[in-house]
Amino acid sequence: MGSIWSPRSFAHFGPVARINSVARIWPFARLASLAAFALAQLAFGGSARSEEPCRAALVLALDISSSVDMEEQTLQTGGLARALRSDEVRRAILDGPGSVAIAAFSWSNAQTQYHIADWHLLRSDADIDRLATRIAGARSFRYGRATALGKALSYAAWLHRINPHDCITRIVDVSGDGVNNDAASPSYFRKVGRLDGLIINGLVIRNDQPDPYRYYLDQVIQGPGAFVIDIDSYDDYETAMKRKLLRELSPLVAMPQLPRTLVPEG
Repeated sequence: MGSIWSPRSFAHFGPVARINSVARIWPFARLASLAAFALAQLAFGGSARSEEPCRAALVLALDISSSVDMEEQTLQTGGLARALRSDEVRRAILDGPGSVAIAAFSWSNAQTQYHIADWHLLRSDADIDRLATRIAGARSFRYGRATALGKALSYAAWLHRINPHDCITRIVDVSGDGVNNDAASPSYFRKVGRLDGLIINGLVIRNDQPDPYRYYLDQVIQGPGAFVIDIDSYDDYETAMKRKLLRELSPLVAMPQLPRTLVPEG
């Protein structure tokens, strides 16, 4: 079972610079290391998975604000767990060069980020099953009514900061059904450099007003190939999350796509 993580100061991030171009977002040096590793696999027939680098780190952020009832929370955690266990997502995680690391939390107002799963390095079916079981077992609850989307993204950035695995690509997968209405906006955290180095994608449930879809396109997503998938109901969450994970965790996610593109789906 997870535990409540209180808000933390981000002073430990140290000096940061505002991102002015996509080129500064993407870790090109790390891309080069992954390319070299992939070429070595082709040349020498592969090596032990324990020696492989982590090609992608993914933080999953699930909305539990007041617009999301207990049943919808269960649809999120259960749908995410089943998507991870699907054969297609397993293959996307395990068949590429290098491993994948995943952590998950839920969020609502500025003071609430609930730890669901700490960093899991996925190198086998058993690793994926352990993570999926942890997520499926997360309890439903309600802490806070507001939607602090900016704070959620800042918290996801902090999780990437403390990730014990040195991963080439850093991704945030945030899902929600509302716009930011508590504390600083995503634009603020982007302006001060808190979201530097991250690819941020969105999964929008369009069952509230104002419609969060355009907000996610304009204010939330960032990075090469960033995208938003939209659905009309939490009943479709599992299918949408499966599509999203397949797109994010494909080995091709480590290849730069410049210039930055916004690709809505749904």
